[in-house]
Amino acid sequence: MQEYYKILGITEDASNEELDLAYNTLKAKYNEERFLEGEKGNQAAKNLTKLETAYAEIVANRRRVDPNGDYKNNYETVEKLIKENKIATAQIELDNFENRDAEWHYLQSVIFYKKNWINECKKQLEIAMSKDRSNKKYAEAYDKLMQKTKEAQQAFYSGNAGNARQNPNERQMGGTDCGSFVDCCATWCCINLLCNGCR
Repeated sequence: MQEYYKILGITEDASNEELDLAYNTLKAKYNEERFLEGEKGNQAAKNLTKLETAYAEIVANRRRVDPNGDYKNNYETVEKLIKENKIATAQIELDNFENRDAEWHYLQSVIFYKKNWINECKKQLEIAMSKDRSNKKYAEAYDKLMQKTKEAQQAFYSGNAGNARQNPNERQMGGTDCGSFVDCCATWCCINLLCNGCR
């Protein structure tokens, strides 16, 4: 565990507030630096991955040591972490739940969507709905997810309809594929929709 604290530049007796401050400061720094060219950008991206892992492990350990502390295991904690875009930590917290009820699967769907895992997101929403058929939040999220996905597909194909040379199923790495842009927009629309349920 000590190596995780070193990554964050704090000691093991640091408060939760100091932990969060160190995490947010370094995350902002690495997020900016990862767009630099060459080795500096690559190193920043690696540091960001290490930072996320270290923070998630420290929070999980503190939750085990002090179940009633700031990082106690409950849905509000997971929702807060998702809103703060601390996806790795939110996933660890969610994994620690013994009872995986409808709300658990709903929150898992939000995390999957944040990761852009659309099929997995859809499956989790379907499980949530099967466990709580009367919950309108789950049903509305699912319907809107399906609608946005359908709209993105239609826009993708209509955007490439006049270009016979390009296969609409092909994507260019780092290119200007219109379909990728549409998918990106649809993704963020759905993330916003799903996260609204966490407010």
